[in-house]
Amino acid sequence: QVQLVESGGGLVQAGGSLRLSCAASGRTISRYAMGWFRQAPGQERERVAGISWSGSNTDYADSVKGRFTVSRDTAKNTVYLQMNSLKPEDTAVYYCAVAGRYGSSWPPISEYDYWGQGTQVTVSS
Repeated sequence: QVQLVESGGGLVQAGGSLRLSCAASGRTISRYAMGWFRQAPGQERERVAGISWSGSNTDYADSVKGRFTVSRDTAKNTVYLQMNSLKPEDTAVYYCAVAGRYGSSWPPISEYDYWGQGTQVTVSS
C-alpha cells in the first residue's frame, strides 16, 4: 500500500506560480512512474505531467507544456509540480498518482493504481 498526500495548492492570480508536493508513505516510490492529474468541475480528469522512475524522462500535456515542470526527490519519497504562468483555466483539483508496474514517464492511465486526495488550485483573472 502507498499513501500519497498532496500539498501546496491555493489561490493565486493569473501569471503567478505554485509548487505542489506529493509525499508518499508506506512504500518507496523510487522505482515507479509518477503522474500529476487535474480535474475541473464538470470535466474529465486530465493527466498534465508524468515522470519516469529515475526522473530522467518527463512528459507533459500540451496545455501545460513550457509552464509546468515535474520533478522528484528520491530521498524524500516526494514528487513535485512547479506551475508557472498560471492561467484561470488551470483551476482544478490536482492529484498525484503512482503507476506501480511501470517505470516510464507516460504509462497507460489505467495503470495508475494509487492516488492522493487532491489539492485545490484556483487561479483568479
